[in-house]
Amino acid sequence: MTIGKASNFKIYQDELRGGIVETLTQASNYFSQAGGAIALSTVSRRGDYAKESFFKSIATIVSRRDATSVSTATDLPLTMDEIISVKLNRKIGPVTQTYDAFAKMAMSMSPEEFSMLIGGMVGKAMQVEMLNSALRAGRAALVQNTDVLYDAGTATLTTAHLVSGLSKFGDRASTISAWVMHSKTYFDLMQHQIGTSANGDIVSGAVVQNATPATLNRPVIVTDSDALKVAGGSGSGAYTDYHILGLTANGLVVENTETERVVIDEVTGLENLVIRLQGEYAYNLGVKGYKYDIAVGANPTDANLGTSTTWDKAVTDSKDVAGIIIQCR
Repeated sequence: MTIGKASNFKIYQDELRGGIVETLTQASNYFSQAGGAIALSTVSRRGDYAKESFFKSIATIVSRRDATSVSTATDLPLTMDEIISVKLNRKIGPVTQTYDAFAKMAMSMSPEEFSMLIGGMVGKAMQVEMLNSALRAGRAALVQNTDVLYDAGTATLTTAHLVSGLSKFGDRASTISAWVMHSKTYFDLMQHQIGTSANGDIVSGAVVQNATPATLNRPVIVTDSDALKVAGGSGSGAYTDYHILGLTANGLVVENTETERVVIDEVTGLENLVIRLQGEYAYNLGVKGYKYDIAVGANPTDANLGTSTTWDKAVTDSKDVAGIIIQCR
């Protein structure tokens, strides 16, 4: 069926973006307070990828010189690599509703009011989707690197596991600025600290009093994201591995790289008058120290984002990546 549209359709970009900006600003401020581990910014970028080249470090650039020799020295080449982020294309709606539905609720819904109503929902949904995508990519990139992975096996999270995770960064452990974990592991840690032995009574008392576990003087982003969970086994042997990310500043980077385009139209020719909103936007996602494998293709699915082989380590030193990861049950 061909649907005719009203010739005087209206675009209420400002009204919708007002709701989006308010919600996203709150999310951005929250992440900034958590050591800036997950950065959110706005920058225009062309194409499906953003590439940044850099010179790789030369491990043997300084070495012993034999003062008794005049033999030929071995030339050391200067090589380059690149960090690659990928653009993710997203749509809003379409959200369609009859005017009659609002009238039955004694609501006079103008296009402007409809824009603001949906704008609040969209802003929150955008923030959640961006966070989940960033965590999915970060987990996939870090878990493949044994230099930064601490596997606690079947154990639940303890303070000692946080220490063991930090130790993966060695003398750079101080650069880990925040933890990101599922609420399940967060409360596992709290229960562990409450149940510490007699010589840990001070810690136990503080946890009970403040209802907050000690996290080695680092803020925690607690989010029940499926990106932090990986199911394994089957039947009675089924289990779920949980991943805790210890991120450096700008470990995960989300960039709004295209202007949101939002259109509202009023549809006629149907039994009832209809108002419809639809939009689209795009953002780039990058993981510090890694390059997106462009062979996977543009605009990857969630499954591809969460696959380790999608992210190739670009830097030489593992202490230059986004951070560390702890795996537990």
